[in-house]
Amino acid sequence: MRFSGEGVMSANWKKYAWSMLSLSRRNEWVGTAPLSFSNEDLRDMFPHEKIYCVPMDSLEPFDGVLVLDFQIQSPENMDSLPEDCVSKILSYTSPPDACRFSMVSSTMRSAADSDLLWQSFFPSDYRHILSRALYPHTLDSSSYKHLFYSLCHPLLLDGGNMSFKLDKCSGKKSYILSARQLSITWSSDPLYWCWRTVPESRFKEVAELRMVSWLEIRGKIRTRVLTANTWYAVYLIMKISHREYGLDRVACEVSVAVGEKVQSGRVYLCEKDEKKGKKERVLNMEEEVIGVATRRDDGWMEIKMGEFLSGHNEEEVTMSLMEVSYPLKGGLIVEGIEVRPQYHHS
Repeated sequence: MRFSGEGVMSANWKKYAWSMLSLSRRNEWVGTAPLSFSNEDLRDMFPHEKIYCVPMDSLEPFDGVLVLDFQIQSPENMDSLPEDCVSKILSYTSPPDACRFSMVSSTMRSAADSDLLWQSFFPSDYRHILSRALYPHTLDSSSYKHLFYSLCHPLLLDGGNMSFKLDKCSGKKSYILSARQLSITWSSDPLYWCWRTVPESRFKEVAELRMVSWLEIRGKIRTRVLTANTWYAVYLIMKISHREYGLDRVACEVSVAVGEKVQSGRVYLCEKDEKKGKKERVLNMEEEVIGVATRRDDGWMEIKMGEFLSGHNEEEVTMSLMEVSYPLKGGLIVEGIEVRPQYHHS
């Protein structure tokens, strides 16, 4: 959407118009329809302004988003706009943008804090998600705005076996599947794996590898519980204990599959010899880039397993990590697998 003024515009209207123009530069919505309004929509939104709509054949690409030009001849006082009209416009933006708009005028402040606006930033199934919360009393539900930002912090679901949160910039959903929700080969045999509690984990239990030759970890999630038309990245959340052995000898195979589309690669869970790892990656340049673990803000390590596009179709996403060639390995601590929005698709 591009605003251009006709005649003299007030300072507030200029600030408002250019702010709205900047919002059209947002292109995180993969595959969604462009932000556009019909003549009737515009008249409802701006009942006191003179509207000039440019013909549809003037649509042009603008930073990956189609832009429709129209002009508004504005009154001096922007506060004449109805609050619900402003809330409707702001619902096409993002939570951070809505907070910025609250500083433009008193009408914008009221609209930017309204339940009507903030409810529009929630996923359609948010009530079902809240019904699965382990500790719902920890949420601030005094307003939809407060509830939104409460959900931007991890919320345990399904008896504490899954973590959920909203992205504070986009409202998109992310999940962490606990180790208990994963399929880990031999995890029920205490000779190979042990389940224990660690204070730094968000879950009640984590899985620690004692000794195994066949390392295989699998997880799955349905696309219907994710945000549609969004690129997601999949990460194994893990740590390496001081009793580690065999994990640095060979790279693990990782894959993420949605329907018939499969993305695969190789990763090192542990690299003691950095030069050795770099050398092996050079020798295997024809294969996928070999990933390594990186440190998270919560103190754990994560390693990327792959990424996928969550479309509108109902599909199952399967993720796997496997290493079966080296005889014995141990010392891997698995907290879970995270599926979160990926804004810089590689």
